[in-house]
Amino acid sequence: MSADTDRWISTFIEAQAAELGAAQNTLLAYGRDLKDFAEWATRRGRTFDTVKQDDIEAYLVFCDDQGLAKSTRARRLSSIKQMYRFAFEESWRAENPAIQISGPGQDKRLPKTLDIAEVDRLLEAARASGRNEADAARNTCLMELLYATGMRVTELVGLPVSATRGDPRMLLILGKGGKERIVPLSPPARAALADWLKIRDAHEDAGRAKGKPASRFLFPSRGAAGHLTRHRFYLMIKEFALAGGVNPDKVTPHTLRHAFATHLLAGGADLRSIQALLGHADVATTEIYTHVLDARLTELVLDHHPLAGDSARKTPVKTPTDEQ
Repeated sequence: MSADTDRWISTFIEAQAAELGAAQNTLLAYGRDLKDFAEWATRRGRTFDTVKQDDIEAYLVFCDDQGLAKSTRARRLSSIKQMYRFAFEESWRAENPAIQISGPGQDKRLPKTLDIAEVDRLLEAARASGRNEADAARNTCLMELLYATGMRVTELVGLPVSATRGDPRMLLILGKGGKERIVPLSPPARAALADWLKIRDAHEDAGRAKGKPASRFLFPSRGAAGHLTRHRFYLMIKEFALAGGVNPDKVTPHTLRHAFATHLLAGGADLRSIQALLGHADVATTEIYTHVLDARLTELVLDHHPLAGDSARKTPVKTPTDEQ
């Protein structure tokens, strides 16, 4: 890629980080998408400042031919559209070549989820996991907090310890785009948190006595990030699935987030409340969980409608006239 192309991408990403507070994973995705588009454009003899609408449309066709998922193509187009909107606002381009291009959209697939019995087995496996009491307490706390709050995995592993002091009934979570939300903690989650804090703080005190700096994270680690990584937790939750007799293919940290929302909705919670708890900017994102309502409504009709069962259909309903 040319120096100008690098400048376009780096300046755009810096602006997204500074002005919108975009998460690190979002910034990395922008970079990958735009570099792929830049390499494709270079092969066609184009640069970012000479690309036209036809070129962007041809790139989307190329992505489709490569067999990329609709969601991936939609994300790449979103990156391109946002970069060119920024370029137009900064007067790098006199026009926006991407403004009239419609994306492929994304299929609204039902999220994979777990039933309550499967979640219980995962929690039991976490309690029995690890090499020692500290590992088991940490793992239990991770799983209880995840299921109790529906946090994203990056929000969970990066949770500051300051947010958990004082036996909190609520947690303040910093979500995407720097947006804060408050979620209540269940009694089991509060108990698991209290147990882990005792062990964590004792370990931190021992470290400070040896001159080691204190960690600001609830789940500290010696790695570069300073806290447990999302990749490590992903591997851990697979281990819990195997130990608990749950199909590992069904289980990821995000599956527990889906289970949190699905079980709340099945229990009677409204979509707006679930939207706030999950930190969704748009309730349309939350509406995918309404698939659980179908099962609830079907069960309601079959259990309570007078004509739902075979015996009810065979037995005529008596009227006042019949009894006279």
